[in-house]
Amino acid sequence: MTPRHPLINYSHPVAMVVKRALFVVFGIPLMVAVAMSLVDSYRRRGKRPKPFPTRTAQETKVGDGAVTTYTFGQDLYDDMLTAIEGAKKQVLLETYIWKGDAVGQRFKKALIDAADRGVEVRVIYDQFANIVVRPPFKRFPANVKVLAFPVYSAGWRFFDLRRYGRDHRKILVVDDTVGFVGGYNIGAPYATEWRDTHCRITGPGVWDLARSFADFWNLHRDKRFRRSEPPMLMTTASTWEPRIRVHRNVPRLWMFPIRSMYIEAINRAQRNIWMTHAYFIPDEGFVDALVEAARRGVDVALLLPAKSNHIVADWISRGYFRRMLDAGVSIHRFRDAMVHAKTATIDGNWTTIGTANVDRLSMSGNYEINVEIIDASLAEEMERIFETDLTNALELTIAEWEARDVYSRFTEMILKPLRPLL
Repeated sequence: MTPRHPLINYSHPVAMVVKRALFVVFGIPLMVAVAMSLVDSYRRRGKRPKPFPTRTAQETKVGDGAVTTYTFGQDLYDDMLTAIEGAKKQVLLETYIWKGDAVGQRFKKALIDAADRGVEVRVIYDQFANIVVRPPFKRFPANVKVLAFPVYSAGWRFFDLRRYGRDHRKILVVDDTVGFVGGYNIGAPYATEWRDTHCRITGPGVWDLARSFADFWNLHRDKRFRRSEPPMLMTTASTWEPRIRVHRNVPRLWMFPIRSMYIEAINRAQRNIWMTHAYFIPDEGFVDALVEAARRGVDVALLLPAKSNHIVADWISRGYFRRMLDAGVSIHRFRDAMVHAKTATIDGNWTTIGTANVDRLSMSGNYEINVEIIDASLAEEMERIFETDLTNALELTIAEWEARDVYSRFTEMILKPLRPLL
């Protein structure tokens, strides 16, 4: 029998193999992602986005109400503040990011003033998204009811994935008569430096936005008020608006209808699919739907930021570019400013405006809200917005894609394992 050498480890532990494999698959990409983010943040210091083309806010009659589209933040904020200042009964504000700068202070003052004159004011914001905002800004008088969605809400349910979503929604409803929803957070940079899309809704479609706020409040109210706070009641009669539907992703209830809304609309498309997204990291099924549409002759066009505020997302989104380009999908990159919109319009009749990006976090992770609107006039305006944006964008060609350098190809390969996480 051959003697065993004391310095040789003949049985490598399985745990060590797993650890090393996980480090190679996820650890290295994460380290690269962190390094890229830090370098990009350093390079951005002191740089200001350049002006970009926008359209004046346009009101379109839809059913018994109207939908107004906004592509410039200052126009939107002016109308939102006017609505709050004119409130008679109730103001419901929900936002993801709420900066404590001059714009944020204007909104805070308007809400407090409304509460002081007897208006019921309720506010929801995401604590994690505002973790760098100074604590004094997040303090409100007692007559403003505030639900700060917690950074960690799973409690002892560590493995309950339904409790890890962030509140990524942006909603304002005033007196059940006017509602706002879309991609805009609240803060000075978004007023003039970011290209985003929001909409203002009047008529019966507002009720679903109010109900969406109330449902979220009631689902999470024990986190802030404990069970002594009664549920938020909706007294307005529900009036059905067949042209407007509100879709909500609710991870706590494991409900994610926004992806299905997109897939159904894409599969029905016959003429064109024009989509604008800040972060585009789709799953295989979503890409399949776009590719199949392009192959049956549909004009499929994507507008993405040339460089977003999350450089890692930019690199990861490139994973499907070649496949889509080969199928005839056109990819346009918005220049010199961040495009943060989450919109699409299809066949001159279908439109969606909302908060959900096409990535895993939005489609199956966070609380999100999108409105789906079936109306030819609104779709026509959304097409005008898309065409305006294209004047500030460069189209990515197959030749350019194939000519990218070795560094780019290597970075794409290294970051590929992170795609399912984002």
